[in-house]
Amino acid sequence: MEDQVYLCSPETATASALSGMITDPRTLDIPYPRFAHPASLKINTALLIPPDTNEKGIELEKGPNIKPMPVFGDLPDRLEGPVLLKVNDNVSTDEIMPAGAAVLPLRSNIPEISRFVFSRIDESYYERAMAYRDNGSFVVGGSNYGQGSSREHAALAPRYLGLRAVIAKSFARIHAQNLVNYGILPLVLDDPEDWSDIHHEDVLRFDRLRSVLASSRHLDVHNLNRDRTYRLVHHLSRRQLQMVVSGGLINVIRNNH
Repeated sequence: MEDQVYLCSPETATASALSGMITDPRTLDIPYPRFAHPASLKINTALLIPPDTNEKGIELEKGPNIKPMPVFGDLPDRLEGPVLLKVNDNVSTDEIMPAGAAVLPLRSNIPEISRFVFSRIDESYYERAMAYRDNGSFVVGGSNYGQGSSREHAALAPRYLGLRAVIAKSFARIHAQNLVNYGILPLVLDDPEDWSDIHHEDVLRFDRLRSVLASSRHLDVHNLNRDRTYRLVHHLSRRQLQMVVSGGLINVIRNNH
């Protein structure tokens, strides 16, 4: 074994193993071999190819299953679209973006991996979402939406399909941040009872979205099918708001350089 990665020194590990608890070997009052760092590190460079000194004109070679990162637009001031999916509590990132041998090899191919978005809940989601990819669509969730892993593709792939906001009773913290990273608004129902009033295929509309987000934590969304308005709240920091309005973290970085 050539690994030299450890969380504590060999002396501490041995002392702790002998005593059955985390132990400082210096407290045992017994001699022990001292570890000495090597004078230099041996690095095998046999398989390393140095960069070309003339980097201009070099084309990046990609395999057939590696596609460019999609470019996402910024948040419009007026946003209107259908609720393509309504789910209950504790929907996990595995249900949003499944794993497995058929899916994970596509993680560098967003157009292809997006075909599996919500497939465990509704196999028709992909085809329906593609019809609204340019204008945008919504998902309505229950409590703890996005619980489970920190898988970023559970936000990236839905955004590729046109998802612009998720309206839920509450969010799992990491997934909410991943939504923001890709320009998707995580919005919380001010009155959880309103969840029952929003239905599959209802068309929702936000007006003056950018200006309202900049001035208040509360905003309204109008249900055109039922002529009802729901009060929503966001818990985004100023930096997170900048990311959502700009269309995601990558756009923020790109615009600042």
